Amino acid sequence: MTDIANILSGAVGDIFEGLGLDRKLGQVRRADRPDLADFQCNGAMAAAKAAKRNPREIAGEVAPKIEALELVESVDVAGPGFLNITVSAAALEGRTTEILADGKAGGGSVETPRNVMIDFGGWNVAKPMHIGHLRSTIIGDSLQRLFRFLGDDVTSDVHLGDWGLQMGLLIVGVSEEQPDLPYFDDNFEGEYPEESPVSMDDLERLYPLYAGKMKAENTVETIEDGKTVYKKVPNPEYREDVRALAQTATAELQAGRRGYRALWKQFCAVTQIGLERECGDLGVQFDLWKGESDANVLLPEIVEDLKSRKVAVESDGAWVIYVERESDKKDMPPFMLLNSQGAVGYHATDMGTILDRKRTNKPDLTLYVVDARQALHFEQVFRAAEIAGYEKEASLEHIGFGTMNGKDGKPFKTREGGVLKLHDFIQQAKDKARERLEETGMGADFSAEERADIADKVALAAIKFADLSNVRTKNYVFDLDQFVAFEGKTGPYLLYAAVRVKSLMRRAKEEGIVAGAMKIELKEERVLALQLDAFEGALKLAYANRTPHGICDHVYNLAQAFSSFWTNAPILKAGVPDDVKASRLALAQATLKQLETGLSLIGIETPERM
Repeated sequence: MTDIANILSGAVGDIFEGLGLDRKLGQVRRADRPDLADFQCNGAMAAAKAAKRNPREIAGEVAPKIEALELVESVDVAGPGFLNITVSAAALEGRTTEILADGKAGGGSVETPRNVMIDFGGWNVAKPMHIGHLRSTIIGDSLQRLFRFLGDDVTSDVHLGDWGLQMGLLIVGVSEEQPDLPYFDDNFEGEYPEESPVSMDDLERLYPLYAGKMKAENTVETIEDGKTVYKKVPNPEYREDVRALAQTATAELQAGRRGYRALWKQFCAVTQIGLERECGDLGVQFDLWKGESDANVLLPEIVEDLKSRKVAVESDGAWVIYVERESDKKDMPPFMLLNSQGAVGYHATDMGTILDRKRTNKPDLTLYVVDARQALHFEQVFRAAEIAGYEKEASLEHIGFGTMNGKDGKPFKTREGGVLKLHDFIQQAKDKARERLEETGMGADFSAEERADIADKVALAAIKFADLSNVRTKNYVFDLDQFVAFEGKTGPYLLYAAVRVKSLMRRAKEEGIVAGAMKIELKEERVLALQLDAFEGALKLAYANRTPHGICDHVYNLAQAFSSFWTNAPILKAGVPDDVKASRLALAQATLKQLETGLSLIGIETPERM
């Protein structure tokens, strides 16, 4: 089972080949002018150049052969040799019947499934999820859903930041506030407490507190002569010893100090509980909750290996891998294996993670869904991985993305100017969704529990669709008032479209009307059937380009096509022949099936009613 464009491409390819031309010239795609035709083939122009013939002459030979195909109604030669193809009603009826019966609603599958690792989330231990984590989480989740749906074996990994200086800072903070805990007693030989001595609130307080103590100066904003001026002022909380204490604690943790390891595990466990709560709110799940620490055990082996094979070389006391190429048009700094103090950084831990995944997961492809501003870092790491012989650069991809900004065009902040916690942002969206539902009167007679569930679904639909409907690589402005609206290109509009079809299904059941054989006659029925057929192509393009906005575009266009169909092709209206009712109901069922399937791929769940 495949879409009409692929079937036509195969058949038209045979026709070109039969004329002694390259079969690839028979590639068929959706028409640029759907008011003129359903599909088009531009191969005659390329064929004319290769064969040194007139393109319209070639198109004239090909057109009647295409028109003779069973699924084609007509073919027109336009312009210099464009082949405009209109398919038959029977072809559309057969295709929509397949879509209705298909468990994947016509979404298709990849030809060769792969083992794919998707790295997204990337939060730090002891820090709550904030608004800056939203895009990686939503985009990464959509990609894992899409890749699984199309048949790949996918493993998602959150890759927590759990092994850096922040761990040492937290150990210092807890030791100073609770010095009598057994974690700090070198002579303690018993079992450490199962219950954590700190909560997530404690961690959220301690990290910025002790990070602040390492800064000798603070930057303050003042107004002078009507202009904004930034000045450095002494930090009254500064302590000269905190950095050294944190560095020592970090080194002892990484060296395996028993008490510190036990306390660190408590930090990680407490953080994961909070993160899983936030992920639950977003409907996101991970297969693995690994972190930088999981790669740490491989670093001594990697350092020794790369030094011994002279892949890494010494430079000013550091050990680096030169990754620059003659073709580079910009400076490409070397990959840093060890700094001049002999310490490892993100380059080394990312290399360790690549090797760990190679040994345990054996991925054919690894996607890193991380802010576009990290592009240079990943290019260095990917090049170094191939030079080291650990992984092919082509199998490692950085899926960069732009920033999500407020109406002022700047990154989201709280009213106090701080970073907005993701939990608070989601709550704001839920409050706005409830407010909008009350304004419209939707669900006024439902139970409080059902209204709350609908508001939650509306809020998440607003957040996810607003993010994913934008081109991944671009910055965009998030306007909560606009995106919670039930009109326009929004998530709530799509929920309403799905709910409207569900309402139709309930009414049809009450009236004893059942779906029957497809019968495509009206223009609106053709448009809807063609949009249903476009699902596989939309998913394959989103898959190839790692761009979820293609899925968003498809489901929105599907909802628009159904709205026109709903208006112009009545289903339950008195006087409509029974066979027409049955056909249109089947077309509506296929629409609902595909709409919900498409929405599920971007992490949106539809309510039963609104």
